[in-house]
Amino acid sequence: MVVYINRHLRTNMMDPTEIHEARRRAAGLLARATVDELLAFWNALKTKPQVEKVRGPETGLVMVRGKIGGGGSPFNLGEATVTRATVKLGSGTIGHAHALGTSRKQAWYAAIADALWQEEATRPLIESRVLSVVAQRLAEKKSQRIRETAATRVDFFTMVRGDD
Repeated sequence: MVVYINRHLRTNMMDPTEIHEARRRAAGLLARATVDELLAFWNALKTKPQVEKVRGPETGLVMVRGKIGGGGSPFNLGEATVTRATVKLGSGTIGHAHALGTSRKQAWYAAIADALWQEEATRPLIESRVLSVVAQRLAEKKSQRIRETAATRVDFFTMVRGDD
């Protein structure tokens, strides 16, 4: 996924690489946020921003590519359904979002959260109410998967037959 840095992104970070990585992290977490997590954030907002639809939400297909062994020649693995949306806040900040699946609400509210994340005044709110919640859920899911995998671990060893 390509992430465009918005001209309204005001940040104390001076290095463009740091800005890009922070936006990439936020976009990745917003893409993995559930509709319930995004709606909980939206409903908790005391003052809702003015939001204008720029594009979508619209659903389409993207080609998923893979590499044999992670480093071989790329091949087309198949298609995945993706929903995207672009919004513009009353302040002029533009937010983009992509989400696997067909949930238009997920893409819409993720785009709003992306736009709000770009504004310094609301970034801490997005970080604490959305991104940290999603990151915690993903970490718990990963930890659970590691525990389940460890429970089925088999240790193989070689036995010596004797002194032949």
